[in-house]
Amino acid sequence: MNIVKILLVLIFLPIALFSQELLINTSNRNTTSLNGNWNYIVDPYENGYYSFHSEVFDQKKEFSPSAFYNNFHTTDKAALVEYDFDKSPVMKVPGDWTTQKENLFYYEGTVWLKKSFDYTLKENKRLFIYFGAINYKADVYLNGTKLGVHEGGFTPFNFEVTSIVKAKDNYLVVKVDNKRFKEAVPTNNTDWWNYGGITRDVLLIEEENVLIQDYCVQLKKNHRNIIAGFVQLKDGKEAEKVTITIPELKIEHELPVQADGKVSFQIEVANAIQYWSPSEPKLYEVAIKTKYQTLKDQIGFRTIETKGADILLNGRSIYLRGISLHEEINGRRANTEADAIKLLTWAKELGCNYIRLAHYPHNEHMLRLADKMGLLVWEEIPVYWTIDFSNIATFNNAKNQLTELIKRDKNRASVIIWSMANETPLSEARNSFLIRLVNHTKMLDSTRLISAALLTRSENGIGIVDDNMGQYFDIVAFNQYRGWYGGDLITAPDTKWTIPYNKPVVISEFGGGAKQGLHGPKEERWNEEYQEYLYQQNLLMIEKMPNIRGMSPWILTDFRSPRRQLPGIQDGFNRKGLVSDKGIKKKAFYALQSFYKKIAARYK
Repeated sequence: MNIVKILLVLIFLPIALFSQELLINTSNRNTTSLNGNWNYIVDPYENGYYSFHSEVFDQKKEFSPSAFYNNFHTTDKAALVEYDFDKSPVMKVPGDWTTQKENLFYYEGTVWLKKSFDYTLKENKRLFIYFGAINYKADVYLNGTKLGVHEGGFTPFNFEVTSIVKAKDNYLVVKVDNKRFKEAVPTNNTDWWNYGGITRDVLLIEEENVLIQDYCVQLKKNHRNIIAGFVQLKDGKEAEKVTITIPELKIEHELPVQADGKVSFQIEVANAIQYWSPSEPKLYEVAIKTKYQTLKDQIGFRTIETKGADILLNGRSIYLRGISLHEEINGRRANTEADAIKLLTWAKELGCNYIRLAHYPHNEHMLRLADKMGLLVWEEIPVYWTIDFSNIATFNNAKNQLTELIKRDKNRASVIIWSMANETPLSEARNSFLIRLVNHTKMLDSTRLISAALLTRSENGIGIVDDNMGQYFDIVAFNQYRGWYGGDLITAPDTKWTIPYNKPVVISEFGGGAKQGLHGPKEERWNEEYQEYLYQQNLLMIEKMPNIRGMSPWILTDFRSPRRQLPGIQDGFNRKGLVSDKGIKKKAFYALQSFYKKIAARYK
């Protein structure tokens, strides 16, 4: 390893040191919300973190009253104290500062947020603080004690605070930094808004001394009547026992715990399982019990596999009638369950049985609702465009985000595809990076399909998909923008495609922009008629593609992007949405809806 890589590993070491194992299924645990108003201080020079000689306050032995995380107050009127959270303004958590505070619209840097609370912890209980997501890097402190660091803007993390929490006057302080940089995941160049803030729920989770930390309950790969998985206890002993119950299936299975607190299981189901599908999204009540606690979940059982060109759900060939979507609604971060319901309802109205959650892990609300509403899901991490593929710290960051995503969502029946990347340029370093992620994913979860959104090229008018990474994926997916980023629409339906893999093909993106309410000839870019015509011609082309088994056009709604600057048309929005940022459907929405009705009838 060269000196540069050694230094990068050292730079990122604190992230590994401070990480804690994730508690899953927070919605069914004993939680107290810390959402609401938080005081904040904007700190572009990071005065609350570094001394004027750039010493890091939390690495010094002596107490630092200037460190913002100490929330210092004094009655000494001669003392020099240059901050006060309690006199500072407030913002809503969960929320982004971009759209809450006009003066922070383009701000990228450090903002400190503080929440005071009281909490009486019951005897012989444990307490954890859980963050649904913070964009992008978070240093977390409770009552002046550093809990840890988390990097990655879209995955959950937690810290135990049993020995730190007090009955009265706790102060939780978070240093949030959303600066972009080359070695990050995503890197410093994207096509979506860099929303800064504590963008998802903050929860206190009260637990038993021996607690259920993690589990997986799914159908065993290639089996339709064997439920398999594991349960992981935190601080469980070998003498412990775990019971798995699924009352509707008359399952009550007791298992001894191993020395590491883990138990693996396989349960052959004698009763007929009602399999989860978009048309019948059946969820079973599952309970995992120890002598200390019972943790419930709502889990669907289904099989997903590929055979040649077919995607088989519960053994039947399906066509993925999909749409891509960002975690955004009405020009702000979509962070509530109501936001998720609105987005998924539009997808259902469109005729979708499938959604692609781009380009990062979305709120857990989306997956829980997809389970209930019957929508198949592609999930991905933000390995996007020009990631620093030769950097070991960047790889470890991506791997960690992928791990946190799979841990959180592995029990969701709706999730059928883990995606490794989007539109990454070809290179040996990139191939090695993605192959390692593929292998890591298979180790964590062998039951789902693996893919990535690849690029295409054109030669003599023929569309070519020849990325070597296709051989490592279950589904060959690629983005193509005929009629928007090249190629004409008149001849689009006659375009030939060559794809050297006998695998299902999914068009992960296609589309074009339109300003809602702008009308004109279909030959003129930016109006609704042009976007509608683009969809009609592309759909005629896609129907003829070899092995085509689905698509997720770009995109459900208009979304913010600093790259989109055309006055009067874009105004800071990517206008490829089928629904405007005001919630109004464009003509292309109905063109795709009509196509999906035809496909649905074909795949009954």
